[in-house]
Amino acid sequence: MSKKSLLSWFEKRRRSITLNLAQSLITKVIETVTELEKALQSLSQGIAKEAEKNIQRLFLTEVEIDNLRRSVFAELTKGTLPIKYREDLKAIISRLDRLADFVKDAARSIKIILEANYNVPHEFIDIFYRMAKTLVVCTNFVRKSIETLGVDPSQAIQLADKVDESENQIDNDHLRIKISFLKNPEKVAAPTFLVLYDLADAIEHAADMCADTADFIRVLAAGET
Repeated sequence: MSKKSLLSWFEKRRRSITLNLAQSLITKVIETVTELEKALQSLSQGIAKEAEKNIQRLFLTEVEIDNLRRSVFAELTKGTLPIKYREDLKAIISRLDRLADFVKDAARSIKIILEANYNVPHEFIDIFYRMAKTLVVCTNFVRKSIETLGVDPSQAIQLADKVDESENQIDNDHLRIKISFLKNPEKVAAPTFLVLYDLADAIEHAADMCADTADFIRVLAAGET
């Protein structure tokens, strides 16, 4: 087992305040993505009240993520970890925080749809829901890749490749949804189009951040193989 990689610190120093906070943050990011998927599932089933609950939980979790990020960075200034590990950990936390920000952006678009009492045509909502489901898979591959880094760097790289595969699926659906907008202009008024466009972009940006995190994991893993 590698003694130098970032995740070996997660495995060997679980009592470290910094690393425990970081682990909690990763878990919370997964929760936001899952709530986004559930919200879009509820929308696809016409259950607006349940979608509202999902969005509210997502917003509350995102606040927790912001607080955890600040706590991690505050702990990092105390220098309890070697500088290389501090910088690596900060880089991963920053990427995960940005991922959560994009998920929150997507949730805001859904909130607008809900408050406007707008029924998203199935031609669109089905693709959005599929994108969100794939984002859950993509984010879980990110988590597994991080967890594996300190144990098996080659496996971490393989999982990072899985992140890219999921991200490509979301890119393809991102293209499909925009083509669908053009093919069904009579079903979307201009103001609604802007909201749905933002929703599509936010999910795609979240997937891009997963891919960016996977790239960073590859860099860390390459130094261990």
